[in-house]
Amino acid sequence: MDETHQPLPETRQPLVRRTLTEWKTLSLLGGPILIAQLAQMANGAIDTIMAGHASAEDLAAVGIGSSLWMPLFLFFMGLLGALQPIISGYNGARRTEKIMPATWQGIYIAGGGTIIMALLLTNVHPVLSMLKLDTQTADIAQGYLDAFAWGIPALLLINALRGLTDGLGHTRVIMAFSVLSTLINLPLNYIFIYGKLGLPAMGGVGCGWATTISNSLAAIAMLVYLNRSPLYKQFHLLTDWARPSWRGIRYILRIGVPIGFTIFVEASMFAIIALFLAPLGPVVVAGHQVALNVVSLVFMLPLSLGMALTLRVSFLIGAGAPNTARLISRSSLILASAIALIFATLLFVFGRQIAALYTGDLDVQAVTVRLLAFAALFQIADVLQVTCISALRGYKDTSIPFFIMLFSFWGVGLPLGYVLTFTDWLVPAMGAAGFWVGLTAGLTSASLLLGWRLFRYRPRNDR
Repeated sequence: MDETHQPLPETRQPLVRRTLTEWKTLSLLGGPILIAQLAQMANGAIDTIMAGHASAEDLAAVGIGSSLWMPLFLFFMGLLGALQPIISGYNGARRTEKIMPATWQGIYIAGGGTIIMALLLTNVHPVLSMLKLDTQTADIAQGYLDAFAWGIPALLLINALRGLTDGLGHTRVIMAFSVLSTLINLPLNYIFIYGKLGLPAMGGVGCGWATTISNSLAAIAMLVYLNRSPLYKQFHLLTDWARPSWRGIRYILRIGVPIGFTIFVEASMFAIIALFLAPLGPVVVAGHQVALNVVSLVFMLPLSLGMALTLRVSFLIGAGAPNTARLISRSSLILASAIALIFATLLFVFGRQIAALYTGDLDVQAVTVRLLAFAALFQIADVLQVTCISALRGYKDTSIPFFIMLFSFWGVGLPLGYVLTFTDWLVPAMGAAGFWVGLTAGLTSASLLLGWRLFRYRPRNDR
């Protein structure tokens, strides 16, 4: 496999050439990350579409089940995401003896997360009762989660091992195994959901088993690759086994817990907004969901750029090149702004055509077009904040950014959005557009505060 390694900076080059060289490195790191993110999104789309063709109850059950496991997974994904800047920093400092002990502490954390997630997801009866679902939908949702729970160890193990592969600059590894998981999931969904090859039709429950098996096979394949590839001869999981170290685990948790809570806060805010919009009717909710899906899709590019930026900044700090780290952190804001302006223009100009791709309902299209106009501004603020927070994660600065995001989302965005949507206190009630204005204000607050933090931050000697 042709891997992408992080090069050491060439400080004697002119400033513009150094900047372009760093942007090229970001693109080489971020391209495979983007494909991996899209593959993971495709898994969710495949599950939704195929469950929907089984029955409305199966679709509802899978949707409810996904909404229960996804926030938990995002938290642990963020927590384990601390491994990437930690290992990338060790790699930059050429302290390779630290890499496998850190990887193993991440695996132990993944094991603890597996127990917590499995216990919560296999005992969601009280939550399903609160939702007042009909018996059939509730049973399918619980069956889906029971099946999904068997794949949690593989899911979190992959994320722990991603800390090793991404941290070493080998972002194509997670890309390959994410695509593999998606390719396995598609036929397994068909077999289990609809009952093929002599198996009974399981509906939404089969969707859970397909996800479990596809993740498990991808995890096994990844373990085989890591233990057999000459590229990882120096980082062998079995021969370089390390016992649990509370000091190492605490270090990962100190960096990772704020990242996990930051992602959880953002995801929970969007869930709350969806609940607030429900009384406005199905047309408004549908238009909001379409606009949100479009924004989430185009956000994958700046998100992948941000994840690559985290790896690059942590590598440069480890390599003793803080000036280059500062250069790439700040110059990436120019690159991110250019990307944001392009996407914002496309959303504003082609909003009607984009809406027509999702639905033929003219009323839903009208709501979507209006929201996409606001989403164009939302996109700019969102791209800037993810770039700033990604650079700060590269510096392993995660606690203050968490509080900034908490204040911006729950102290600015959500309250302002509620006021603009449902009241006449500031302007006549705007409906769903009010929440998009509130979100934009919250993200603008986050981008300004995080930008201030980034430009003021000076890395300390973190050994």
